[in-house]
Amino acid sequence: MRVVSSHVMMYHDGTMAVQKFSSQARPELLAEVRNLAAAEGRQFQAVLDEALVEWVERKKGGAPRPEVIAHAKASIARHRSLYEELAK
Repeated sequence: MRVVSSHVMMYHDGTMAVQKFSSQARPELLAEVRNLAAAEGRQFQAVLDEALVEWVERKKGGAPRPEVIAHAKASIARHRSLYEELAK
């Protein structure tokens, strides 16, 4: 990783840069995000980045993530008869 400026870093493959920023949030919300990140073995900033991307996509009316579509299709295939009965 190399520093591009005082706030932006570029990873070795050059595909991702991050910018530091400062904000505020409710302490209990930050604690929950930190707990979720730890439970998943991920860094806090990775979970925050994922949450921001999902929020922006939802606000823009973007399409669901591919993994969500894949899970939905698998569920439909596995439980088709149940869904058909529930739809009646």
